Amino acid sequence: MDEFRADDEDMGRRGGLTTGEVARRLGVAPTTVRSWDRRYRLGPDARTGGKHRRWTASDVARLERMCALTATGLAPAEAARLALSGEPLDSDQAPETAAAPPGPAARRHGETGGGLRLGDARQECKGVARAALRLDAAALDELLATAIEEHGLIAAWTEVIVPTLQAVGRKWERSGERYVEVEHFLSWHISCALRRGLPPAVAHRPGATTLLACVPGENHTLPLEVLAAALAERGLPVRMFGGAVPVESLVAAVRRTGPAAVGLWAQSRTTASRPLAQHVAAMEWGVRGARRKPVVLTLGPGWAGRTVTGLPRPSGLAEAVAAVESLVHP
Repeated sequence: MDEFRADDEDMGRRGGLTTGEVARRLGVAPTTVRSWDRRYRLGPDARTGGKHRRWTASDVARLERMCALTATGLAPAEAARLALSGEPLDSDQAPETAAAPPGPAARRHGETGGGLRLGDARQECKGVARAALRLDAAALDELLATAIEEHGLIAAWTEVIVPTLQAVGRKWERSGERYVEVEHFLSWHISCALRRGLPPAVAHRPGATTLLACVPGENHTLPLEVLAAALAERGLPVRMFGGAVPVESLVAAVRRTGPAAVGLWAQSRTTASRPLAQHVAAMEWGVRGARRKPVVLTLGPGWAGRTVTGLPRPSGLAEAVAAVESLVHP
């Protein structure tokens, strides 16, 4: 397949890819690759001594065809037969609701799985996209966990997760609200991945805690969830209040916690409220004579063009984490 041709020479020098590397490229669990080998004889053409198997570019291309065929809804046994034989998929074999796998032209333009445009994003994006399109929970969990472990939370979010989410969103917009289930499925598993492996919540410390909330009318919590996870990784106390927090509840939370920073997320300009941000920034807490005010971080694309004078607007996850760290550890 086109996306693997650039790696053919490198595969040859290394003697091929391991099963784990192949699974990551295809967006499936390693157990799935081994199962296909055992059940349908889709293993490497050339076998080496010992238990370790190496997959060449042609081996991977055959598995990629297997993935594309099963993504249409075809039964695995029939998909394996076609993948081994090289026969085309007849129109009457594909389920009526299934989209055809992308052709070479689509792949040259960076489309994978069901046509997600991923451009030059990391190879991991393609695997995550394929797993999400197939609604393969086991593979998706494994791929997300591996990306976070290998690249770190900030890099995994910025370079793997966000590009894939954007690709799914574009596909949803272009397809007349098809693939909504894929977007929900992917978001849920990302949210779960962010919670796994995190240390216990850090005890509240007045003047050191960060309060995170979506503004009223805003329910896009995932960016705040990853910020909360990144802060927790650094041992910083954080309190997450989630989506569409009413003004009264937000004000009460600020008064009760005395935070160093308050992150207000707005996905849309219609929800970004300058008066709310200014009101929270003017709130005081602490004993008389030593009262403090929280620093309000205006987070999310909704604040674009609606910048509040004097309030920081971090451009991304790394910048938001750095802003909080500078407040807690000046």
